[in-house]
Amino acid sequence: MQKQTLLNIGFGNYVVSSRVITIVNPSSSPMRRLREDARQEGRLVDATQGRKTRSIIVMDSNHVILSAIQAETIGHRYTSGEADSE
Repeated sequence: MQKQTLLNIGFGNYVVSSRVITIVNPSSSPMRRLREDARQEGRLVDATQGRKTRSIIVMDSNHVILSAIQAETIGHRYTSGEADSE
């Protein structure tokens, strides 16, 4: 069985990296709409721990995850395979 790698999305929160579809900045209107639609449909996971949302992660299960870590930082972690740095 293949071992799943976890992606640190900040403050002790992790997602399975193989299930990530995209990591985007939350500032554009389409991303705000995506976030609101996910909230209304019960697909939104807020992992910001009360901080400002700095990235949105879309999963293959159609869940939308909010993170307080910059999208660039999470992207670097994703590409480098880094699992547990903060």
